[in-house]
Amino acid sequence: MHAIAVLALDQVIPFDLSTPIEVFSRTRLPDGRPGYQIRVCAERPEIDAGVFTVRVPWGLEGLRAADTIIVPGIADPAAPLAPAVRDALRAAAANGTRIASICSGTFPLAATGLLDGLRATTHWTAADLLAAGHPDIEVDPDVLYVDNGQILTSAGAAAGLDLCLHMIRRDYGSAVAADAARLSVMPLEREGGQAQFIVHNHAPAPQGSTLEPLLAWLQDNLGSDLTLADIAAHAGTSTRTLIRRFREQTGTTPLQWLHRARIRQAQHLLETTRHSVERIGAQVGFGSPTAFRDRFKKTTGVSPQTYRRAFS
Repeated sequence: MHAIAVLALDQVIPFDLSTPIEVFSRTRLPDGRPGYQIRVCAERPEIDAGVFTVRVPWGLEGLRAADTIIVPGIADPAAPLAPAVRDALRAAAANGTRIASICSGTFPLAATGLLDGLRATTHWTAADLLAAGHPDIEVDPDVLYVDNGQILTSAGAAAGLDLCLHMIRRDYGSAVAADAARLSVMPLEREGGQAQFIVHNHAPAPQGSTLEPLLAWLQDNLGSDLTLADIAAHAGTSTRTLIRRFREQTGTTPLQWLHRARIRQAQHLLETTRHSVERIGAQVGFGSPTAFRDRFKKTTGVSPQTYRRAFS
């Protein structure tokens, strides 16, 4: 039987802790036998889980016999990793143990050095922090999970479910994984990645920025057919100067800012109205339904129809 150790760190996020326990403990093989043996392990017998305390039956020695170790998310990604935990994870990796993280659990895993040179993900709100603190990791904020073979990482909350189901499919095949997905009331594979859940607000400008009046005007005119020359004319400047100021003050170009603002408005309309996709595309300034669908999927990772089904 495949042995799974769930590593509970201080400030563990209860949802992330419970996700692998529930998913793997309910997994059954075709003959009815359980597919996994679960152990919850920690450095100390009691772990702070925020609103309650967790009494953990296994110490770090429980990691040694595990085939897979799961590192759930923690409330403070910047919290230092205890040397004993770091060494235990490194030793497990050296022995070939599969190690996976959920949400901000990527941070303690990154602190071991095991993600250096690899692609990884975490909750989209923490992706920049991960990239800044660990420049040797290729951070991808737009996917639900990343499978590097021995080392796997997942995004926030429900993406931990996606990762667990993925590992079940790796271990026992699609039929067992599909049954586990039904028990979790989850699709075995979700369309799109984290991008569909990110609120694509326009790139912010610092307070007092000279672009603030122009950004407000753009926000009020998302449905208009605007060119770079139109924007520059309204700003009373050349296109070259406009592009330079946008890059300095927003980190992007005028047209990229406009596209993101249009898609964010489209997301809002898809969530709150029953307008057709064609009508919404026209409302936010796209010249054709095809152009709107293409831009929406490029930005969010899913089609407008799929986004509406998920969020309306």
